[in-house]
Amino acid sequence: MGVPKKVVERTSSALRRLVPIIQQQKARDVSEADTVTLVKDALSEVFGYDKYADLTGELAIRGTYCDLAVRLDGKLVELVEVKAIGITLNDRHTKQAVDYAANQGIEWVILTNGITWRLYQVQFTKPIDKRLLAEIDITSADPRCEQDAEKLYLFSKEGHRRGAPVALRDRQDATNRFLMAAVVLNNDDVISAIRRELRRVVDVLVSEDEIRKVLQEEVLKRDVLEGPAAEAAASQVRRVGLRSRKVETAKDSAPVAEEESAEDSKPCASENAAKPASDEDASSATAQPQG
Repeated sequence: MGVPKKVVERTSSALRRLVPIIQQQKARDVSEADTVTLVKDALSEVFGYDKYADLTGELAIRGTYCDLAVRLDGKLVELVEVKAIGITLNDRHTKQAVDYAANQGIEWVILTNGITWRLYQVQFTKPIDKRLLAEIDITSADPRCEQDAEKLYLFSKEGHRRGAPVALRDRQDATNRFLMAAVVLNNDDVISAIRRELRRVVDVLVSEDEIRKVLQEEVLKRDVLEGPAAEAAASQVRRVGLRSRKVETAKDSAPVAEEESAEDSKPCASENAAKPASDEDASSATAQPQG
């Protein structure tokens, strides 16, 4: 993902100013309320949100108020759960933040203590689940480093508007172990390719069923073949394969027009020049009347 230069420059400048303050607040072990103030400054100066138009602390969830919420174009798009700067983030904090977001139907959650920043995607399954997309310590991050710049961009207003979290989620989906295992086991083209390669390497022709059995029982780990994630990946691969077969069948059964009208088919000059003469043209050219 390409991070705009102006975002890198703003992030670098803001972190140079804020990091010493964050470290001072950490040494003082300030309260959660003071950390929220610090996080608002970071969201504004580092990540580009308008402190007054985009951020609110007035969102009530289950009788209590979440620390911060991000509102863009009148729509709540992200919750920000803040813990005191001296607290180490843990699973209990994550669950609390995700539960808040799920209750409001919000997909994206930031959990932070002002130093460590985590970005989660809420997965609206049964039960509700979550995925950690990125984590970074902003006191040691270097925006001039491509890897750090890309992580910081995920938390920014520009990154959110341009779909950076969605792009990262899709990239992770494309390379998750469940999907890759399903592609190997449930894709006939992959199995055929393995079969051909085995024939080339060892000069023995084995059946596709034998290949699948060995992959399933001896090569791939059981945890990528069993459970809801594995079943969903296998179903996704089978659906894509079924659609592809339907498209190929439709192409094969489509009627082929015997002739094309002159208006419907007008080859360009280069095609006419390169087009070989047909047998009929050739015979006409050779059978000219004698003058």
